[in-house]
Amino acid sequence: MTNHWRDIRHADLIMINGANPAEAHPVGFQWMMKAKLERGAKMIHVDPRFTRTSAVADTHLRIRTGTDVAYFGGLINYVLGNNLYHKEYVQYATNAGLVVKEGYAFTDGLFNGYDPQKRVYDTKAWAYETGPDGFAKIDVEHPRSVLNLLRAHYNRYTPEMVERITGIPKDQFLQVAKLVGETGRPDKVMTIVYAVGLTHHTTGVQLIRSGAVLQLLLGNIGRPGGGMNAERGHANIQGNTDHAISWDILPGYLRIPAPGQRTIDDYVKQSASTKTAANSLNFFGENYRKFTVSLLKTWYGDTAT
Repeated sequence: MTNHWRDIRHADLIMINGANPAEAHPVGFQWMMKAKLERGAKMIHVDPRFTRTSAVADTHLRIRTGTDVAYFGGLINYVLGNNLYHKEYVQYATNAGLVVKEGYAFTDGLFNGYDPQKRVYDTKAWAYETGPDGFAKIDVEHPRSVLNLLRAHYNRYTPEMVERITGIPKDQFLQVAKLVGETGRPDKVMTIVYAVGLTHHTTGVQLIRSGAVLQLLLGNIGRPGGGMNAERGHANIQGNTDHAISWDILPGYLRIPAPGQRTIDDYVKQSASTKTAANSLNFFGENYRKFTVSLLKTWYGDTAT
């Protein structure tokens, strides 16, 4: 969760996707009801089933299972096509203005850099153009800026396509899209709440990222009442993450050391994120070594040298 359960009471719009918090998280659900009853927040429930959450929602969108990518794509296209995104936030607090290298493309369902033999992408082919200072060039008006590439990528997700793929009637989708678009300003904020109804798909990562893109366009990340908020529990997914039961991460979301990484220097150099823009914040990457040392000392005490 980017925000806390109690913070949901500050939301003006609550969009619940692939979750049933009224039954699965009843203690946390009180904060959604508090926003609805005390602030007049609207609640939208996007789910194939009609549940107790649907019963108290202002709108229940009955979506075909597994089609949420088209739903989020339609909302992103609506926000971009109608210039409803939070312009100042998008320009200064996201990578929307960074210019992508020439050659980036999306054709017939595939991005550039795809190796059909290995069936993997070369993600280095999607890098940013850099200036003499080594940082990415920034020009939000550039045809290859992240923002304009987003426009081009998502313009196919028309209300008609959303209806055809998801089964949500066009007029109902547009009513919700209007409410969502109204939160792209400083005096309104939306939270997206989700659970395994999104994550437990083969496209789960893409679904969560799509929601995050929408929230970043609207300026709803890092604000009270906003965020991408996953319903989780320490007896399942969150506990799995925190206690390093997942094979691919260590506690604190640190990466598993890869073959050939024989020293901490090797590990940090290949694992820590780096800044792409001069004025960006890279707290996790810049403190990666400290987090690693802290974990090793926790495990091995004085012998961690």
